[in-house]
Amino acid sequence: MSKALDGSPESTDRGRSKTRWESWIAEAATAREAAGLTRRLRPRGPGDDTIDLAGNDYLGLSRHPDVRRAAADAALLWGGGAGASRLVTGTLRLHQELEHELADWLGQPTALTFSTGYHANLSVVGALADRSAHVVSDAHIHASLIDAVRLSRAQLTVVPHNDVAAVRAALAARPGVRTLVLAESIYSVLGDEAPLTELAAACAEHGALLVVDEAHGVGVHGPGLVHRRGLAGRPDVLVTATLSKSLGSQGGAVLGPGAVLDHLVNTARPFIFDTGLAPASTAAALAAARVARSGPDLADTIRARVTALARALGVAAPAGAVLSVPMPSPEAAVAAQADLLAEGVRVGCFRPPSVPDGVSRLRVTAGAGVTEEAWERACKAIDTIVGEVR
Repeated sequence: MSKALDGSPESTDRGRSKTRWESWIAEAATAREAAGLTRRLRPRGPGDDTIDLAGNDYLGLSRHPDVRRAAADAALLWGGGAGASRLVTGTLRLHQELEHELADWLGQPTALTFSTGYHANLSVVGALADRSAHVVSDAHIHASLIDAVRLSRAQLTVVPHNDVAAVRAALAARPGVRTLVLAESIYSVLGDEAPLTELAAACAEHGALLVVDEAHGVGVHGPGLVHRRGLAGRPDVLVTATLSKSLGSQGGAVLGPGAVLDHLVNTARPFIFDTGLAPASTAAALAAARVARSGPDLADTIRARVTALARALGVAAPAGAVLSVPMPSPEAAVAAQADLLAEGVRVGCFRPPSVPDGVSRLRVTAGAGVTEEAWERACKAIDTIVGEVR
């Protein structure tokens, strides 16, 4: 007879009582279900003809012929993986090509690639902040940055969303302390733009480093909003980005001063102890970056679509490609999502704890990869079903 976690006897037959851990997990699952917050994996096949307005492939480049060919050729030439961490033998010439392309496009002196955008954010904060540092964080930053701050154990001040005065006050409250200010160029839930020019000015006045997550800016706004606002290449502005949204691949990047990136190579644990980005993903991102640089009409399509749909639904147009449509409850959001799927339209669904303000929303991606006919059909379905719920 085995023992439970508390040391008591435990039957091994089908009728045995649950262990403490099993009971705890079952209770958590019941609570999630009651709150309408249960999440489930739903595999899709390669020939799925559902209109996909839920993904992050903003420019539709994941299936672009140049991108697919580059990924396939790289896998055939280099193999399925990088084979090791970047500091052992896992740095490929492909990585260097991609880093040079990204730095040139985004107007930055150097770039460093990672296996995910999540790792890029963990690396920046973890390598630059510790117990003696101070982090000023916008209330709506991505979960990867939140986790990074927790792991760094830095002193933390969370300021109200897009409140530059609050950022200035937080910086003034701890003069002389090494400080990072964390923001996203475009926030993933509300879709609004950060006041980057004002934030950069505040950081310059107080000797702080501004870290901008451009996950939703690059591609949708060409080289991103840091570049558009004239902040690219500044020594006190650091950019993180993902390769899995507008570039249709997988991975992440940090862009900024060479000395900072050298510091990451030598101290960032998610970089040092992780296998290098796979050749296929690296080559796909490189090809996608070149297509995006040469085809600004893709970004124009996104802006036209998201603005028109926002107007039809009576909500504010976002700065990025994702339109968030507030719903009255998590259950209403899930039901509307299911109704749309029954109509052949796949949309995303934001629910707590993924939303900073606790409001459940449908997440509609106005991507450029959907045909005009499919987009119009999807918009009609969204207008009808959302109108019934709201």
